[in-house]
Amino acid sequence: TGIVPKMAIRFVSFEQYREALQGVACGAPFHARRPEPGQFDQRVTFLAGLLSGLTEAVMVVTPAEVCKIRMQSQYNSMIDPAQLKHRKYTNVAQTAYVIVKEEGLGALYKGVVPTMMRQGCNQAVNFTTYNAFKKRVIEWRKEKGQKEELEHWQSLLLGGISGGFGPMVNNPLDVVKTRMQKQVIVPGRKPKYRGLFQSCKVISKEEGFGALWKGITPRLLRIMPGQAITFMTYEAISSRLVRWGWF
Repeated sequence: TGIVPKMAIRFVSFEQYREALQGVACGAPFHARRPEPGQFDQRVTFLAGLLSGLTEAVMVVTPAEVCKIRMQSQYNSMIDPAQLKHRKYTNVAQTAYVIVKEEGLGALYKGVVPTMMRQGCNQAVNFTTYNAFKKRVIEWRKEKGQKEELEHWQSLLLGGISGGFGPMVNNPLDVVKTRMQKQVIVPGRKPKYRGLFQSCKVISKEEGFGALWKGITPRLLRIMPGQAITFMTYEAISSRLVRWGWF
């Protein structure tokens, strides 16, 4: 849901944050050693990835996932086909309108804190590991006298591997986020899941600690190929734009 604007915001904000943070790191009062052109301090990359994840979580991911989960949760294997004609949520725009009308604008941001933590953690780990692997591969290519640029298959492979690190770390945040966004708020009734730590405690108590890693396998099967293709496409397009003198 919202994959195109999410990816656009992620990569544009990451590059902007990284350039800005590198400038801050090299200036007063830090005076960090300025890397070679095109190279960035790993701490800068980590922080830029974190900020880009927080940005996409607020601007796109949280409202889009609330709508997606509401639309998906109204279906089940026992549903009467006749009921599909009268389903409550029909598309993203209509779902957002109904949620705001019935529960208020804030309902679109249910679970925003775990979503921000999930996306921030995910992109911090994702960009840091990818750029660390990329740096090693480029150094290896330089030693062999090859171009200082990844082959398409190399960026595909590194993107897929780095894409698996984030979900392994932040799956509990994803479970909590989904539980919070799926529940419907009833006026006058206290919701079951009210916050990150409270939700983790409830889930662990009722279902066991391992329940916080439910769905990790399908997440990895979905995210790793997606990240592989995303980074390969990003590297291919950005290198072309640089050659054409657009950046």
